Amino acid sequence: MDAVRVALLREVLAGTEWLGATRRFAGVLRGSVVSHGGGLLLVGTSAYEPWHLAAHLVDEAAWSGTPELAPTLVRHDACPSDPAHLSVGLGRIEAARRGETLLVVSPEGPGGPLLERVSDARRAGATVLALGSSDRELASLAHESLAVPEGTDLDLDTVQHLVSAAAGENVVPVTRGRRRFRDQVSRLTEHLTAPPPARW
Repeated sequence: MDAVRVALLREVLAGTEWLGATRRFAGVLRGSVVSHGGGLLLVGTSAYEPWHLAAHLVDEAAWSGTPELAPTLVRHDACPSDPAHLSVGLGRIEAARRGETLLVVSPEGPGGPLLERVSDARRAGATVLALGSSDRELASLAHESLAVPEGTDLDLDTVQHLVSAAAGENVVPVTRGRRRFRDQVSRLTEHLTAPPPARW
């Protein structure tokens, strides 16, 4: 979903709880990964892998200049022979540590084995976020959750678009005491390549 469609969707949803809810959740997500310098793990269930959310977060990370938003997609059926970005298995959740963020996306309850791994990651200090399911066990493990109950006007895919778009917005530039070398070179290049001032 491109920026124009997201803007139209937000227009339609103006005045509903969803805009505020998705922005709050996205703010927690962005705040968690940025404050810890990255380490975003994204996992779904064995029946639902959040491919599109992973792709949109990668795009938002690039467009917003916030590389910390780019996730590692953790897959239930990952094989070592898969391409590198698709070969990360559930063992990665067990290795999660303090400073990492685990985002669990599931249309329904994730089931016992995944819940156990999520619980282990939380005990190890990872920040756990849950999107989609209103499962009580998952919500109790999550530091922040956003449920998409059945029978609402929105589905999980649409909510994921809103969350990913909001996660890339409102990024306040980091103030630095000294300008980075690349910034200095860029300013010098602009100065040297600027046309000479007009003389009358």
